[in-house]
Amino acid sequence: MPDRLSALDASFLYLEDSTTPMHVGGVAIFRRPKAGFDYDKLVDLIEQRLSLVPRYRQKVVHVPGRIARPVWVDDPDFDVTYHVRRSALPKPGNETQLNDLIARLMSRPLDHSRPLWEIYLVEGLDKNQTAVITKTHQAMIDGIASLEIGQVMLDVSPTPRTNVENLWMPQPEPSALQLVADAVTDIVHSPGELVENVRSAALDTVATVEKVFNAFGAVAAAVRTAATPAPGTPLNVRITSPQRRFAVARAQLDDLRAIRKTHGGTVNDVVLAALSGALRNWLLSRGENVTGSTTIRAMAPLSVREADPDSGNNVSAYLVDLPVGEPNPVVRLHHVSHAMRAHKESGQSVAADALVKVSGFAPPTLHALGARAASSFSRRLFNVIVTNVPGPQVPLYAAGARMTEIFPVVPLAKNQALAIGVTSYDGGVYFGLNGDRDAMSDVDVLATMVEESVEELMGTASA
Repeated sequence: MPDRLSALDASFLYLEDSTTPMHVGGVAIFRRPKAGFDYDKLVDLIEQRLSLVPRYRQKVVHVPGRIARPVWVDDPDFDVTYHVRRSALPKPGNETQLNDLIARLMSRPLDHSRPLWEIYLVEGLDKNQTAVITKTHQAMIDGIASLEIGQVMLDVSPTPRTNVENLWMPQPEPSALQLVADAVTDIVHSPGELVENVRSAALDTVATVEKVFNAFGAVAAAVRTAATPAPGTPLNVRITSPQRRFAVARAQLDDLRAIRKTHGGTVNDVVLAALSGALRNWLLSRGENVTGSTTIRAMAPLSVREADPDSGNNVSAYLVDLPVGEPNPVVRLHHVSHAMRAHKESGQSVAADALVKVSGFAPPTLHALGARAASSFSRRLFNVIVTNVPGPQVPLYAAGARMTEIFPVVPLAKNQALAIGVTSYDGGVYFGLNGDRDAMSDVDVLATMVEESVEELMGTASA
């Protein structure tokens, strides 16, 4: 039987257009060891680990006439050096230059004639650092077998684990006649899918979004409980190009825990409260009218780890109104904590089983799943997506190089100007802000305000 894309995975191919690339990214910063960490070492490492992610050697092939969903097939011309690339920053190799490069790379769509991923090794960073940037199409994140290349390339020790790479021989690519024959067989078993596939192939947006809603039935049911549409903000605008801007912010996990210990709630609540303060100051800096009742609605798919160690990571989705009109940081935090607690107690949260079943450290996967949920929602229901994925509090390594920081790059939903990804790792909390180039020309200003908002909350914490 053909390895056919699910309705949801195919939807993300159909939803992608010239202004909305549908890939998720990550930016890992490494400290170069004495033995070095260069392009050849990265290529060797990835070649050794590709057997753990066989999807990364496969490409999407469409069925003639689009009478069935596309299928995954081995790429007979697979070339790891096409997917693993190198770049370098000019001197001085600072963070601003790196963020500009990230924005340019994330603006480019992936090549649909090849496996849907890319990795860039970025040299020339200051402070003896190297960056690794990953891009993976959301069609590859299936919610079950959702390991991704950035996950399997990491080790818990400077000494890489051994991995026996079996000789890979691609399966022959099916002919057009075989693709049609397989599709007809599937249609005989599920005749209703023929109409759906033709509608999707014609890029019927309504049909495609319906598929996403069906796949996230529990999410859609939760969203329908929203009594009012999201408020109008500069974050909901018509996006006219794929060009992006990227900025980062940092915090210390112990600081967020100290704030939580003083005022209650969760670390997630503290993150959302800090973002509320930053968005408040950002709106004021733009001369927007901010009153005591002003809110920004965030769609916040959060990773939740269950008590059962075999349950893997869970993703729960919430709509929460961030109290940006409230000038007092402590009151903002209490508002957020109350709203999140009400969601949990009312059963509006969406359990993980419908979205993801993974283990280990997989921030790009979980950020992608959060972005999937956001793509299924009407932009009238929320203003900004905020994904928050906890990571391990121990150092990780790639080819002996220690990873010091990791920033998520969450794709923009349709007509959304900003997406914020948050990941904690080894005592740090890392914010990646991905914005439309035209609508978010001041995304770096917002990133600075995130750090200032955390400092403001820290000023209220007990010594």
